[in-house]
Amino acid sequence: MFSRVLVANRGEIARRIIRACRALGVETVAVFSDADADAPHVREADRAVRVGPPPAVRSYLHTDAILRAACETGCDAIHPGYGFLAEQAEFARRCVAAGVVFIGPPAEVIAAMGDKVRARRLMHQAGIPVVPGSLDYLPDDTERAVEAAAAVGFPVLIKAAGGGGGIGMVRVADLRELPAALEVAARRARQTFGNASLYVERLLDRPRHVEVQLLGDRYGRLVHLYERECSIQRRHQKILEESPSPALDEVTRATLTAAALRAGQAVGYHSAGTVEFLLDHDGRFYFLEMNTRIQVEHPVTEMRTGVDLVQLQIRLAAGEPLALAQEDIQPRGHALQCRVCAEDPVTFYPSPGSITGYQEPSGPHVRVDSGVELGTSVTPYYDSLLAKVVVWAPDRPAAIARMTQALRGYRIEGVLTNIPVHLRVLAHPEFAAGRYHTEFLASTAARSPA
Repeated sequence: MFSRVLVANRGEIARRIIRACRALGVETVAVFSDADADAPHVREADRAVRVGPPPAVRSYLHTDAILRAACETGCDAIHPGYGFLAEQAEFARRCVAAGVVFIGPPAEVIAAMGDKVRARRLMHQAGIPVVPGSLDYLPDDTERAVEAAAAVGFPVLIKAAGGGGGIGMVRVADLRELPAALEVAARRARQTFGNASLYVERLLDRPRHVEVQLLGDRYGRLVHLYERECSIQRRHQKILEESPSPALDEVTRATLTAAALRAGQAVGYHSAGTVEFLLDHDGRFYFLEMNTRIQVEHPVTEMRTGVDLVQLQIRLAAGEPLALAQEDIQPRGHALQCRVCAEDPVTFYPSPGSITGYQEPSGPHVRVDSGVELGTSVTPYYDSLLAKVVVWAPDRPAAIARMTQALRGYRIEGVLTNIPVHLRVLAHPEFAAGRYHTEFLASTAARSPA
């Protein structure tokens, strides 16, 4: 086991990793920007190192500063959490070169799955259904790119090959919109990911977003921990997740989880990872992407299975064999997670400020993973996520009721939050019936005040 781990992140995931390390008897080193000098994760780590000014590119994304902090404090591993450096293959390579273990899969796997075209091609070769579309990059020549995209059939999505999270994604309804859409998508991809390569997918009509959690060791053992439904989204970003998915019957669930295992095996996956699928109206599923890191929504799986994913991820990175067999994983009940963000509940615009009042909900089977506390300054430099409220109950209606009660008891003053949005979703009859999709917020009254 490691003696000291540098946590290359901030907010709630940094605190989550610190707790996992403490449970394993591992010391931690936090890193922080000037904007986070007084943040909870800085105080809770055994040591803390400043890595730069507030902009992420000069602090949390500053590879040299992160590696220097790890080496100077005697860390033998780096946990990247999610976001920032978590899916940068070059960072994983540099960790290895510096003699520091990267807590995640090998750089080659990160690179293969980070390139969405390459990932689609690998999954197609493994016999896993992919969303209809191109298996190659769109040509640089606009005229040829228009022809290739139009051949998929409208409507389509133009997507960044090196991106994710909905960034750079452009919907195209017909041929007339294609040239401008290609230009916009390439510009956004270049600005955000440093890679203007694009590909095209058929736009599925109001699909559901269902993902499967994987855990694997370097000795070839790979298991799944069942699925999470992540279809409640704003701007292609998840805000509410649950498990099990109300959309799956047992046959589809077995087929989906088997496909996720094949996906992991196809790339020799080890560590914690997630295979994401889209589910259409007829129950057919398609590979969307693989996230080669711990997910924001991992507590949903932890609450249902009793498995501490972050602790196991650290153990696997230390070279321990996976002590779980597939039959050992027996999920029970129903879990829900709501991401509480500092943003306007109508426009979803960020709401920076200082937290002047704060009280977290509590009670049986209620968990709050928070990155803030009373007095925390919520800055515009980073993601608006403040905390995650997670609940468990014996069944879905009881979980919805428990989450509703927890959110009503969550007091956050000084910034606006999206808690009203969550409460409207939870109270909506279509959500209660399990009939929802990725366009739910945009197409129902759940987004706007009653």
